[in-house]
Amino acid sequence: MEWLKIDCEEQSRLIAGEMRRLLTGFKRRGFIVALSGGIDSSVTAALCVRAVGKERVFGLHMPDRDSSADTLLLSKSVSSLYGFESAFEEITPILEAVGCYSRQERAIQKVLPEFGTGWKFKIALENVLQNKGFSYFNIIAQAPDGTIQKERLPLDAYLGIVAATNFKQRVRKMLEYYHADRLNYAVTGTPNRLEYDQGFFVKLGDGAADVKPIAHLYKTQVYAMAEYLGIPEEIRRRPPTTDTYSLSQGQEEFFFSVPYQTMDLCLYGKNHGIDAEEVAQEAGLTKEQVERIYRDIENKRNATRYLHMGPRLVGAME
Repeated sequence: MEWLKIDCEEQSRLIAGEMRRLLTGFKRRGFIVALSGGIDSSVTAALCVRAVGKERVFGLHMPDRDSSADTLLLSKSVSSLYGFESAFEEITPILEAVGCYSRQERAIQKVLPEFGTGWKFKIALENVLQNKGFSYFNIIAQAPDGTIQKERLPLDAYLGIVAATNFKQRVRKMLEYYHADRLNYAVTGTPNRLEYDQGFFVKLGDGAADVKPIAHLYKTQVYAMAEYLGIPEEIRRRPPTTDTYSLSQGQEEFFFSVPYQTMDLCLYGKNHGIDAEEVAQEAGLTKEQVERIYRDIENKRNATRYLHMGPRLVGAME
């Protein structure tokens, strides 16, 4: 992918320099980074260390009961590799207290009345390349006996599931800012360009941060940076995952609908005004498929514009 090649040494130097400049402006001493065991948070952590040194970086490991079994192991491998201090925060009790799981269950029962203890689930988007109409979400649920059920989600059930699930990102961010206030540090956000552009984040959850060091980098470029920065191979091999629902789920299945390599090329093409035919040749798709992805990119931008908005004032500040 010649379009997406970058000089990783130059990028890391520029990012680290800008992070130091911003930290001075914030009048903060260091950086908080939430570690998920994924590629984005790992690269962000490595860049924080490069910017200010391991003594001024503090990591947080915050799994809940639905997190993958290897999440904590992988996230701890990053803090150990780069030698910065970190803390473990088990967020399941907090989520139980605010009703995250029970609210999810009630929303799911609107579609699957039998859903309850011992069940697992995820929600999945129809593939944009196969679906020529409006995209919609399905719920995929696994009963205790292992049988799988799949049902289309009506809007109220979908919104209820998402609203309850968003407690997870907001609880994690609350803890990040607790430690930031305690240490007089700034909070980092970890979205890559695909996630930032397409609104794949929770407002005032993982969307909240003082600095987002890799939001200008396409996912392919983040992987290149990960190799350059020496991120553990186990993390670099791990497929992008939401690590949010009790059934294992990739980001492609949940939100982007196509592999990140394809989305990178299409988003780059759209951002640079490249004709769909040329992008199709580069991505191994048809022109019609690229045009469909272009439309989906624009639809997501429109649908998630609210997530990027800060508070609005309704009166003049005199």
